[in-house]
Amino acid sequence: MKKALVTGGAGFIGSHLTDLLLSQGHQVIAIDNLCTGWRKNLNQAEKNPNFRFVQADIRDPKALKGLFEGVDWVFHLAALADIVPSIEKPREYFETNVDGTFNVLEASKLANVKRFLYAASSSCYGIAKTYPTPEDAPAAPQYPYALTKYLGEQLVLHWAQVYQLPAMSLRLFNVFGPRSRTTGVYGAVFGVFLAQKLHKKPYTVVGDGNQTRDFTYVADVADAFYTAAQSDICNDFMNVGSSGHYSVNKLVELLGGPITYIPKRPGEPDCTYADVTKIQQKLKWKAKTSFEQGVSHILDRIDDFRDAPLWEPASIQEATKTWFQHLKS
Repeated sequence: MKKALVTGGAGFIGSHLTDLLLSQGHQVIAIDNLCTGWRKNLNQAEKNPNFRFVQADIRDPKALKGLFEGVDWVFHLAALADIVPSIEKPREYFETNVDGTFNVLEASKLANVKRFLYAASSSCYGIAKTYPTPEDAPAAPQYPYALTKYLGEQLVLHWAQVYQLPAMSLRLFNVFGPRSRTTGVYGAVFGVFLAQKLHKKPYTVVGDGNQTRDFTYVADVADAFYTAAQSDICNDFMNVGSSGHYSVNKLVELLGGPITYIPKRPGEPDCTYADVTKIQQKLKWKAKTSFEQGVSHILDRIDDFRDAPLWEPASIQEATKTWFQHLKS
């Protein structure tokens, strides 16, 4: 049994990782300030005697004091996401994604944790010039969320280099699945489309819908973190992807229903597609869930998206004004 600590444990990926760790017999402390996470995501975990939830904010080092003692594995997933809010409130993103990461690193260093895993973002590549995109592609963040996640990764790798913290980073590509966040700002395509499906409204497809994304199922991502924790690789970063990429039109075909097209947005790549050679070779990890299987799993839980905001062309245009104002084509 290992003692694991998951920051952002009530969030989308964090709750799935928590469930996986508990299912493998480990002890888990989940930390979350419930800003974007949901306590209900931990309903299954709460039944396990090896689980403990702590409501705390990683921006406050005092709130973290004592929580890392005796911890073997730290999984740092707590972060603010989404593009538009990061443009409008960059300070909040910096304080959470950069300063917060610093606080978690320091707490981990002082507690002499045995493994530190960081959830990085493939958005660090910006509009990549190579597909599939390898880890040595240049970083080119297009907006503050992407930048702050990349800066957090640089902190993690620097702590591994200077302080010998046994840390590594996983760059996640387009994670989807049950429990994905649906409230708040206009965001991930699955939350938008599933609410539209439930309300029998057309899907708002950006551009011509031929853009592709490396949609990676959340259970596979949790497994990648678990696999990385069991390795002895340090001071390194790896892509986590599905080994494929799929168009938005393909997603609409699987969901079924009419389409409304809305303008293509600046700063968005036409393709995201991870080169996963490195993680396959070094960790022997590979995604197991096909895109079709993942979409089917979500449709089985579509009622979870009933309270998601209903987005239509006019409300999307209003919500993304900042996007068009500040980002370049």
